[in-house]
Amino acid sequence: MKRKTIDIITLGCSKNLVDSEHLIRQLEEAGYHVTHDVEQPKGQIAVINTCGFIGDAKEESINLILEFARAKEEGSLEKLYVMGCLSERYLKELAIEIPQVDKFYGKFNWKELLQDLGKAYHDDLHIERTLTTPKHYAYLKISEGCDRKCSYCAIPIITGKHVSRPIEEILDEVKYLVESGVREFQIIAQELTYYGVDLYKKQMLPELIERISYIPGVEWIRLHYAYPAHFPTELFRVMRERPNVCKYMDIALQHISDNMLEKMRRHVTKAETYQLIERFRKEVPGIHLRTTLMVGHPGETEADFEELKEFVRKVNFDRMGAFAYSEEEGTYAAATYEDAIPQDVKQARLDELMSIQQGISAKLSSMKVGQCMKVIIDRLEGNYYVGRTEFDSPEVDPEVLIEQGEDDLHIGNFYQVEVINSDDFDLFGRIV
Repeated sequence: MKRKTIDIITLGCSKNLVDSEHLIRQLEEAGYHVTHDVEQPKGQIAVINTCGFIGDAKEESINLILEFARAKEEGSLEKLYVMGCLSERYLKELAIEIPQVDKFYGKFNWKELLQDLGKAYHDDLHIERTLTTPKHYAYLKISEGCDRKCSYCAIPIITGKHVSRPIEEILDEVKYLVESGVREFQIIAQELTYYGVDLYKKQMLPELIERISYIPGVEWIRLHYAYPAHFPTELFRVMRERPNVCKYMDIALQHISDNMLEKMRRHVTKAETYQLIERFRKEVPGIHLRTTLMVGHPGETEADFEELKEFVRKVNFDRMGAFAYSEEEGTYAAATYEDAIPQDVKQARLDELMSIQQGISAKLSSMKVGQCMKVIIDRLEGNYYVGRTEFDSPEVDPEVLIEQGEDDLHIGNFYQVEVINSDDFDLFGRIV
């Protein structure tokens, strides 16, 4: 059994997770038993799907590869394979530095792994995958790559130009997943709003989302990773009119000062950013906005940072994440600017920004007390059922905790829940 077991470990974002799920399905078809992200590997073959986005992610990937390389040297592992973003970017260097790895694959040629195991890739299964998420929700990747040239970002270097999947193929995958029990879809891409431009010569995200929304069994659709410049405004109508399109938008804004937006090569201004947020809230009443911001990019002055703090206080984002700039070789910023802001200053700015958001999140959560909300149940943890509202994406957003009572709740089902309390992030509720 150990010889027929393959352990797959996925690092990084949900886009990597989708790749792992497709690989697991192919390996299972080839007769392997596959485990995913287990604490103790169980097989003689391991596959690490790496992240290479920023310094911390690269370090985590390399440390894990070295840990498995030691296991191979000690004889508890027979074969070690590495794929994903880090491998795509540093293929030759990694092969020299870590020779214990049997083979490195990039982000897109992982199908060769099956051939190297003496197995065939099954084209007829190309939309099928074995979910690693709870069976009621799935991530749906609609494109690869990115045509944007943001100063700090290495993703276009790793993934190449934007490539949209055909609409019909995506719809077939949704229907397949619904038949498998999926009720909630997180729509993901490196950059959602560019979807369709390469295939159909125009932005097709609104049409795609509307067509997905008409598929029977699709109860929630949530959108992740939009870009503010040239936003496809027809999407407002779809979000407003289609009841199963969640009033939720994950749109990475990065900064607000015109000085920083220009240095970051974001192709949007402060005024345009405020106008877009205002239009979101006017045209899609009740929408919850998630954003990601960056501190410490080269050239960020104290005045720029004060402007960013004021932006966060003024806009009251429902969900917000932030990170400190790290120089990535090959990017415009690395070639053009000196990374002169000390790390402790970056960290202090990050901490201050997140502290402001914590207060905002606590206030917004408290305003939900007394409301009845539709909640999907993800799991039972201790004495609490843990669920989410339409305004909460898995893993990154607040949750709803419902104390276990006489009635058993079913994982993956929807319930009407009255919010009875809140803390800085999470809500506490009872079944109505």
